[in-house]
Amino acid sequence: MSPIRALVTGGGRGIGRAIALRLAREGATVVVAARTSSELDEVVEEIERAGGKGLAAQLDLLDEGSVGAGVWRAIEFTGKLDLLVNCAGAFSIQPIREIEYPVWAYQLGVNLTGHLYVIRESLDALEEGTRPLIVNIASQAAKRGFPGNIAYCASKYGLRGLGDALREDLREQKIRVSTIYPGQIDTAIWDRIPGDWDRASMGKPEDVAEAVLAAYLSEDDAATADIDV
Repeated sequence: MSPIRALVTGGGRGIGRAIALRLAREGATVVVAARTSSELDEVVEEIERAGGKGLAAQLDLLDEGSVGAGVWRAIEFTGKLDLLVNCAGAFSIQPIREIEYPVWAYQLGVNLTGHLYVIRESLDALEEGTRPLIVNIASQAAKRGFPGNIAYCASKYGLRGLGDALREDLREQKIRVSTIYPGQIDTAIWDRIPGDWDRASMGKPEDVAEAVLAAYLSEDDAATADIDV
């Protein structure tokens, strides 16, 4: 199999970084995209040390023009895309009586609408790829509600629906779609969440990365449509 050509949003830290590095160990060409360019540069260095080829593409999911420019740069580097991983995300806790519209709009923009922008800009390159796959990193919050998570749950339920609809829309183009539902994963996001969390018992970003690679390599599309981690 030829090396995977991938674009990973949210690739500067946490789960996105782990996915990029796991792909790199398979010799993949990986473009990591996020708003913070300094983090991306560090990840590109790690990708190349791990045996892959890397590129940093600064990209703001809330700005359709920025998404277009970032995806264009990614495709210029990879030529075609075999794998698109939508991993960028935003999270904050605000119950219904306290939620502010900017918080709602930001989480829906980053967790849902921004991914739609990326997917639309990537479709032509994916159609030319090898067994192309779109992976949307959702959450268990796409399957059940959690207190204080009004915007987050709404955005992740939306991402789940987007994946289900995309699977039907793109069937004839033979572009596969997987939605991954991580549980509690030990990332820096927990530094900002009040509470006494047992982070040692949480999953690791690398667990999600393994699921992404397994989905790409799988011959059973039905088994990889929805994956719990």
